[in-house]
Amino acid sequence: MTSRERVLAAVNHRQPDRVPIDLGGMKATGVSAVAYHALKRRLGIATPTRIFDPRLMIAVVEQEVLERLHGDVLPVDLSGIAGAARPEREWVARRLFDGTPVLFPPGTDLREDADGGWTLLDPSGSETFRMPKGGYYFDNTSFNRGEGIDPAKFKPQHDIPDESLRLMADYAARLRRDTPFALLGWGFGVCFLGLSLIIERSTDVTQGMPDEWMVMLMTEKETCREIMGRAVDAAVSRLRLIHEALGDTCFAWGIAADDSGTQRSEFIHPDLWAEMIKPHYARLCAWVHAHTGMKTFLHCCGSIPRLIPHLIEAGVDILNPVQTSAAGMDPRTLKETYGRRIVFWGGGCDTQTVLPRASPDEVRAHVKERIGIFGPGGGYVFTQVHNIQAGVPVENVLAMLEAAYASGRDIRAQ
Repeated sequence: MTSRERVLAAVNHRQPDRVPIDLGGMKATGVSAVAYHALKRRLGIATPTRIFDPRLMIAVVEQEVLERLHGDVLPVDLSGIAGAARPEREWVARRLFDGTPVLFPPGTDLREDADGGWTLLDPSGSETFRMPKGGYYFDNTSFNRGEGIDPAKFKPQHDIPDESLRLMADYAARLRRDTPFALLGWGFGVCFLGLSLIIERSTDVTQGMPDEWMVMLMTEKETCREIMGRAVDAAVSRLRLIHEALGDTCFAWGIAADDSGTQRSEFIHPDLWAEMIKPHYARLCAWVHAHTGMKTFLHCCGSIPRLIPHLIEAGVDILNPVQTSAAGMDPRTLKETYGRRIVFWGGGCDTQTVLPRASPDEVRAHVKERIGIFGPGGGYVFTQVHNIQAGVPVENVLAMLEAAYASGRDIRAQ
């Protein structure tokens, strides 16, 4: 099978020739620029390390790396596409605090502050993110400014610039024509609902704290429904434009990044989630399924075992990152209970305790066990739980990916 065929089989709950592997197919399945640069050096690849998303400080995973490590997925995400066609001289060269040389996307405006940290300015010149000296990530500096939520200020974007659509369409068509990889779409079509409507898009709606939104879900329900309804309306408008430009070039599109769980439980009671948030997911997923051939892809971290049946009923096809270290997220229980009804995209290696701290042999054994649980019968794509962090030993990264390939092939032979 080609990578594209392999992924399509898996997401349609058929057993592929081996378990597909995702490394960098979207912003929560990637690898930090520091760890990626070390990985490339170990592989003998001397190309510059480019930053895919400055806020998250994850790297552009190159096709040569995917081929060497048996990756199967490439992202179609405007935040990465816009710089991909620009010459290297337009990228912004910097050395990170640990000395790692990287290239930031063209137009990135970085300033050093009085404490030696970096600030990231938006196109208007306003400070939006800050990385302290010695840090690895940028923190959002726009949170918690002012007071209160003003629903009247929430006017989500319905359109997409023609140039952006053209860039995405041309890029996706080229990848479809010239590579064997499966293409995962992200950006513009993403709808922030529930908690992430505030946490991820706080400047659009609120100048206050996320906990105010959680209270409003109980005390001002009609206002919350109106806000989330507007978010879905806008997402549908953007997805319609995306599909008109790209067709079904991507096998799936990310519909939301909505972290609804903590390490211990869901953020809010599942009954309240089902009452207030589920109907909006259902409307968005229904539109995608009725008007496109794409799957719906949801990123939702944390302990969410009581939300998974609601997500399935709402029409979510693929769930990431499958945070198996969180309460109630036992891999075997998830696979046995829901494995025929939703695709698990992740959960292949615990990035909190195993990947950064275990020995390479322990990493291999861990990955083999996870693939043995999730892999049979299809409905599974291997990736680690969220991004590979800076400081993870390169030996462990290689052990994880080598074990995913070897164990993924063994599944078919069982």
